[in-house]
Amino acid sequence: MDTQVNIESISEEIVEKNPGEPEFHQAVREVVNSLGPVLDKHPEFVKEKIIQRLCEPDRQILFRVPWQDDEGEVQVNRGFRVEFSNALGPYKGGLRFHPSVYLGTVKFLGFEQIFKNSLLDLGIGGGKGGADFDPKGKSDHEVMRFCQSFMTELYRHIGENTDVPAGDTGVGPREIGYMFGQYKRITNKYETGTFTGKEVAWGGSPVRFEATGYGCAYFVQEMLGTFDESFEGKTCVVSGSGNVALYAIEKIHEFGGKVVACSDSGGVIRDDNGLDLEKIKQIKEVERGRISEYTDSHEDASYEEGGNIWEIPCDVALPCATQNELQESDAGTLIENGCIAVAEGANMPCSPEAIQAFLEANVAFGPGKAANAGGVAISALEMQQNAGRQSWSFEYTDQQLRETMQKLHATCRDAAEEYGVPGNYVSGANIAGFIKVARALVAQGLT
Repeated sequence: MDTQVNIESISEEIVEKNPGEPEFHQAVREVVNSLGPVLDKHPEFVKEKIIQRLCEPDRQILFRVPWQDDEGEVQVNRGFRVEFSNALGPYKGGLRFHPSVYLGTVKFLGFEQIFKNSLLDLGIGGGKGGADFDPKGKSDHEVMRFCQSFMTELYRHIGENTDVPAGDTGVGPREIGYMFGQYKRITNKYETGTFTGKEVAWGGSPVRFEATGYGCAYFVQEMLGTFDESFEGKTCVVSGSGNVALYAIEKIHEFGGKVVACSDSGGVIRDDNGLDLEKIKQIKEVERGRISEYTDSHEDASYEEGGNIWEIPCDVALPCATQNELQESDAGTLIENGCIAVAEGANMPCSPEAIQAFLEANVAFGPGKAANAGGVAISALEMQQNAGRQSWSFEYTDQQLRETMQKLHATCRDAAEEYGVPGNYVSGANIAGFIKVARALVAQGLT
């Protein structure tokens, strides 16, 4: 079998069947292009058409979400839930509320979730959902009415052993609370295991808010350790200033690194003395302000409106803002400035060309399905807590997260070595995640 030709034809077939969904196409190509050595070793996966089956969701749910704003006007949004694969456990993945959400976004995120959840080895499948609703600028009552309408349809498709949603962009504990309340009201069941990302007081994990950022830092610390390095004494930049970025910065500082820059949609803040994280948290989490306000209290810092954070020299770079924010030219700049490690804290923040540049330059690169798996790792641990009616401490949960990310790193590293691409975490993550799901699909028959 000519594996390369077969892979190319599979990719072309999937793109043709899913027109107008470039994010999904990008995610599929990244995975499929890594699988040549796997298909050579496991021809049964070709015979059973495992790739084609995984690229076609089990089901795609689209629905109308009517609601009333505070002025009494009727508004109509569109809701989505794509249940991709439950070969390893109930569908698991977040809900994203943002005006840019459409089916292609949800499919790309859900497809990535299959392999991310497989790597965690915590018994969960892959799915994703959301709506083209923007919670920004809405009152609590408007958000509540939207969430109740959204759940009035979605409730029939979810459950603690069926499909377990969580939060994502635009969906935090407030939105989860409103949705859970409506789910409980409709079903007359108090099933906290049906949602993750809940408030700690009623079944949530004490590390959920920090999990993705912490997990990314844990993964990078493990990557650095493979060539006898660590965060200690390293200069770092972290794009974004949401919870992923903030808690990645927090953990990097704990590990002895110095983060000198972060950003928001307006521009980039740089402080060569090391960012004052508490001040940034106050601006972004308490005051809901702009990162530019940092210079008001830090005279040595600078702010560049519309600046490019990747032009700042650093040892470690963590893109934690949005998809495709780091392009090939940015990768070239980081490489020229001596960057030794990059890890994706956001979903697909590096373009394919940028990733290839990092790999060719031997920059340690942690792909999102591995490096940003901390959030769903804590969600799976939250499900364990709920199933056992347990309450875990912050310290214990954080330790569980760290051990999970260490194990995930080892899984990616070992798969890359076994299949002839040592040090390539992109291939390692794709291969390890794929093989586990593929074997389950073969064992469970043609479903």
